[in-house]
Amino acid sequence: MIEEVGTSRRVENLAGAREATEIDATGRVVMPGFVDSHTHLLFPAPGTVPEDEEHAAKVVRATTGQRLEARARVYLDAMARHGTTTVEAKTGCGPDESAEIKILRVLSHLKRDPLDVVPTFLFRLPDQEPDRTTKAAAEWVFTDLLPKIRRRRLARCADVVWDADPAHQEYFARYLQAARALGFSCKIHGDRLTRAAPVTAAVGPLVASIDHLEHATSEEAVLLSGCASMTTLLPCVSFNGGGRYAPARALIDAGVAVALATNFNLHHTPAFNMQTVIALACLQMGMTAAEAISATTINGAHALGFAQRAGSLEPGKQADLLILGIRDYRELGQHFGGNTVYMTMKRGRCIYREGGVAPQPIETQRAM
Repeated sequence: MIEEVGTSRRVENLAGAREATEIDATGRVVMPGFVDSHTHLLFPAPGTVPEDEEHAAKVVRATTGQRLEARARVYLDAMARHGTTTVEAKTGCGPDESAEIKILRVLSHLKRDPLDVVPTFLFRLPDQEPDRTTKAAAEWVFTDLLPKIRRRRLARCADVVWDADPAHQEYFARYLQAARALGFSCKIHGDRLTRAAPVTAAVGPLVASIDHLEHATSEEAVLLSGCASMTTLLPCVSFNGGGRYAPARALIDAGVAVALATNFNLHHTPAFNMQTVIALACLQMGMTAAEAISATTINGAHALGFAQRAGSLEPGKQADLLILGIRDYRELGQHFGGNTVYMTMKRGRCIYREGGVAPQPIETQRAM
């Protein structure tokens, strides 16, 4: 845990500093570890068609938990090397209990090794189903699956894909009410949908964040400024899909609290570098480096209901921090696609350190 933050003289005069290990960060930037508050870490799986949810869920059921966990660790290690210390991970298999529970169990094994993984249950109504089927699926989630997930402590957050079908609005509102009553931190996933419905929902029932507002308007920015929800923007989605970028400048100027995340998804957004997110936010969305850094750290933690533990360098919080190989934090807004991380520290332990480039002995190559 962080015991004190301040000038060198102040910290060096603490009694605990006498036995401490000193890490020289001269000429480098020290900052909080990144909080990636929106990813699709395990679903849909590689080799599946993401639009075919039934087949994708079937692949999850047929894959062992050990294989899913090994795949996730590869992604998490890459995130750690690029400075992420806390990451959210969604399910999303639809009304398939076996696949959803399997993913949540795998995520529970990964919660603190090496990063804090925040599991999120993502509720998605089946497309083009008869009304009675939709109603039955929704009721099953409200009365059976959500309480089961909560009892087993498999998820911290509850998310909902809010589509534009007027017949579904009642189910989404009931889902948020049920999730809040059970103690979940609630989120709204407003991807590629009518804007007004999810925005209004965020202002009504208290949700931690509303995500995917690439098409928000100035009127909605004013509406969002009156709510306590975080607005999570995903610039890598626009970069990979060639679409418009979210109006971050208009949102911030209206007083909206903005977070930034990768939307890591092997099919649509295979991005795990939060430094790239910062660069895109500065180069394409009108944000300053200071705003983008806040959006990828403390605001991301608030989007997960995790800000009491992570997201800033304050006494009493986890020692999740980065040492960057740059002299000024504003350089993060200019470095696109690279990695400036010299060291990643999680809960006071170094989990990644930049190494030199040198020829390796042939024995090492054979071992690899």
